[in-house]
Amino acid sequence: MKKKIAILGSTGSIGTQALQVIAEHSDLFEARVLTANRQADLLVEQAKEFRPQCVVIADESQYEYVKQALADTDVQVYAGADALCQVVQLPSVDMVLTAMVGFSGLRPTIAAIEAGKPIALANKETLVVAGELVTRLALKHRVPLLPVDSEHSAIFQSLMGEQAEVEKIILTASGGPFRNFTLEQLETVTPEQALKHPNWDMGAKITIDSASMMNKGFEVIEAKWLFGVDANDIQVVVHPQSVIHSAVQYADGAVKAQLGVPDMRVPIQLAMSYPERLSSSFPRLDWFEMGNLTFERPDQERFRCLALAYEALSRGGNMPCVLNAANEVVNLAFRQGRCGFLEMAEIIEKTMQTVPFKAENTLDDYLACDAEARRVAGSFMS
Repeated sequence: MKKKIAILGSTGSIGTQALQVIAEHSDLFEARVLTANRQADLLVEQAKEFRPQCVVIADESQYEYVKQALADTDVQVYAGADALCQVVQLPSVDMVLTAMVGFSGLRPTIAAIEAGKPIALANKETLVVAGELVTRLALKHRVPLLPVDSEHSAIFQSLMGEQAEVEKIILTASGGPFRNFTLEQLETVTPEQALKHPNWDMGAKITIDSASMMNKGFEVIEAKWLFGVDANDIQVVVHPQSVIHSAVQYADGAVKAQLGVPDMRVPIQLAMSYPERLSSSFPRLDWFEMGNLTFERPDQERFRCLALAYEALSRGGNMPCVLNAANEVVNLAFRQGRCGFLEMAEIIEKTMQTVPFKAENTLDDYLACDAEARRVAGSFMS
């Protein structure tokens, strides 16, 4: 019987690659639900090809357009944020792939967990903002959180079959396009430069986060909740070739790592097929062509966002939520030319110093904190 997948964010980088996996294994997987934020044309195109039970366009102003475009099909069309939370709970859905970008992925992910749906997690902000709440709910509802990020998938694979004590998690980072830039050079970098990632083809928001190393900071927070390790036991290592996707060091000193080409379809497929590992036609690692593998310490003075993520994780409570909200504000502002590259970290830090700390938080608390942190970050922008 086919596993029926709901893809939240089917028009993004992860979503489109997930559909490639489904197309390659159409005998095993079926796209049951597809959702998009604003890319109505691509959503319609995907719906006509994969014929899901329903689609959701989050931008309600495009509902009529999508509905008319799919009028000659059996695909049901919905719109709005509430619809995202409803479709993930459909009885016909076997698994939810959360590939939405940013804070908007939190509510539908929680709704899916509460409905008992296994989660293939690509929306890192879910665990960054509300890791304690989300992991507690997943435990309560006995829902697996299967990592899709290449780094966390690598850690997950390195842990398979092991009962030994974990001494350290090694989280690799490419270093992004500005790895060797000085502070003076970073003062004047442009969004166009930042969007040219040396190894990975990703969406605009995550590519900027990679350039600032905030993305790696988010992954540190994710790793804490996914694998139950202390922040001090998560070491970030800059590995420009992006061949070693991450590793685990055990109590006896042995290190297990997962290697591969920079291709997100491999971790996507593994999350969808787990505990089985399927064959694929995806590119293979050529040991004789990959050249030297190098490793560096991350510079947290030049890339302050990574240090701020560690600080937010150390403080706990609502601070990671504040970190994420402020980052979403400055990331967009930088892409729009309203904020300098180094200014992003400055505004995030000021926001973390301004928004009141709250140790225990409900979903409503996180929603309120997100709104307040965005307001505060915006005030520093002006």
